[in-house]
Amino acid sequence: MRFSAKSAMFALGLLVSTVLPAMADPVVLKDVTGRDVEVNVPVKHVILGEGRQIYFLAALDKENPFQHVVGWRDDLPKADPESYAAYLAKYPNIAKLPTFGGMKDGTFDIEQAVALKPDVILMNVDAKTATEEAGYIEKLAKVGIPLVYVDFREKPMENTEPSMRIMGTLMGKEKVAEDFITFRADAIRKVTDVLEKNGPAKPVVFVERAGGYSDDCCMSFGNENFGKMVELAGGTNMAKEIIPGTFGTVNPEQVIASNPDQVIITGGMWEGYVPGGNWVGVGYGADTAEARRKLENLTKRPAFTGVKAVKDGNVHAIWHQFYNNPYQFVAIQQIAKWLHPDLFKDLDPEATFKELHDRFLPLEYKPGYFVSLKGE
Repeated sequence: MRFSAKSAMFALGLLVSTVLPAMADPVVLKDVTGRDVEVNVPVKHVILGEGRQIYFLAALDKENPFQHVVGWRDDLPKADPESYAAYLAKYPNIAKLPTFGGMKDGTFDIEQAVALKPDVILMNVDAKTATEEAGYIEKLAKVGIPLVYVDFREKPMENTEPSMRIMGTLMGKEKVAEDFITFRADAIRKVTDVLEKNGPAKPVVFVERAGGYSDDCCMSFGNENFGKMVELAGGTNMAKEIIPGTFGTVNPEQVIASNPDQVIITGGMWEGYVPGGNWVGVGYGADTAEARRKLENLTKRPAFTGVKAVKDGNVHAIWHQFYNNPYQFVAIQQIAKWLHPDLFKDLDPEATFKELHDRFLPLEYKPGYFVSLKGE
C-alpha cells in the first residue's frame, strides 16, 4: 500500500501529537487581590505556600492531587494530622516532598523554591503583606516564577468561588472547578432557601475559635469566615459588632453579658502544637466520645458561667479546618441543623460531606467532624 507525501506528513504529525506532551499556553489570570498574573497553563510543577491548600487541590484531582506538587509548607501534619495520615497512606511519596516554613513567620526559603523550578507558587492572601515586604514577587519574577494569591480564610464566602476558578485554570481542571462550585452553591441553598421561606428567629451564637488551644479566652470571628457561616445558617454572630475584621478576640465578660443561645467551638487534633491541650479533637475519623468529653470540660471555664447555651446543652464543636478550605458549605448545613433543628430535621450534613468525598475527593469519608452536648 502506497502513501502520498501529504499522508506521510499527516501520520508523522499525528504520531508527534500523541507522543509529546501538550504545550502549556500563557494566560493572564486575575488573582483574588486583583493582580494580573501571566502563567503557562496547565501547570506541571506547583509549590503550595500552605500544606492545607491540598484541600482544594484535592477537590480538582480525585486521582492524585499531589502529582504536580514539587514542594509545600510543613503545616498539614500538625494542623490536621488525621488528613495528612490518610493522604500519606494513599500517596506515600508525599513524605519525600520538600517542605517550607511560612511566609508570615519569615521561614519561607525562596532559594529552595527557585531551585525546584515551579511553574507557579500559590500563596494564601493572608501572607500578602509579608510577601510584599520581603520583595519576593519581584525576586521570583526575575527568574520567571509567577506567584498567585488565593483565599479560603480571610473572606471565604466571597473568595472561594474565584479561588476555585483560578485553581481550575492553573491545573487545567476548569470543568471540575465549575462542577464543584455548583455542588457547593446547591448545598448552601438547601439552607438559605428554607430560612428565607420560613423566616425563623435568629439565635445569638458565640463561635469560639480553637477553644482550649490555649488558656486564654476567647478568640472568635467577626463578619466573615465562621461568623458569616453562622449568619448564613440563620443565627446572629455575637462577635460581629465587637470584632471589626475576620479574626479577633472577645473577653469573658462580653460572652457572659451577651448570654448566647448557642455556643460553637472549633477544634482539631492539635497534639503536635499543644501536647495534652484542652482542644476538642474533632476531624477525620475522630473519637467523638473523647471529643465530647473535652467539649463539656470547656464549658466549665469562667466565660461560660450562667450562659443560656450551657444551661440548655446547646454547645457544639466543629472541625476548625472548615475555616480554611472550600468545604464550608458542610459547616453551614451543620450549624443550621444545630440552630434550627425543627426546620432542618431532614438535612443531613454527613451525607453532604460523604457525597463531596465520593464525587470529588481522593479519600473515603470518615465521620468525626462534629459533636454536640445537646441531648447527651
